[in-house]
Amino acid sequence: MEKIPETPGRRGVVAIIVQDGRMLVIRRSRHVIAPLCYCFPGGGIEEGETEETAVVREIHEEIGIPICPTRRLWECVTAWKVHLAWWLADMDPIAVAVPNPCEVESIHWFTLREMASLSELLDSNREFLELIEKGKICLTNS
Repeated sequence: MEKIPETPGRRGVVAIIVQDGRMLVIRRSRHVIAPLCYCFPGGGIEEGETEETAVVREIHEEIGIPICPTRRLWECVTAWKVHLAWWLADMDPIAVAVPNPCEVESIHWFTLREMASLSELLDSNREFLELIEKGKICLTNS
């Protein structure tokens, strides 16, 4: 298992994809930081990338589907000192997500309640879900 980096100031992106009241969630590979935890897909922003470009690239790398980021929803700094930008994104409803085994163990579509009940959910994801429940984050594009 990789050690959690202590370098402050790293930046990352998260994709929130919702279809039919369910959110696309991954279970992280056993070969990455926070192995086998559940979370929304995403990853680090590379030098010279915009948030939108990074979220498109990361989702393609992790689950092999094209997405279209539509709106920045939230930002936070995780316990690992990563500054995350959370993006609502659309995907083609007939696209088939396939996990990259180096990064993703499995792919799921959970309701908010199902996701919130996962004991292996990353803390930043739990905080995000709580903000949705409190009405502070809206997952529609209208």
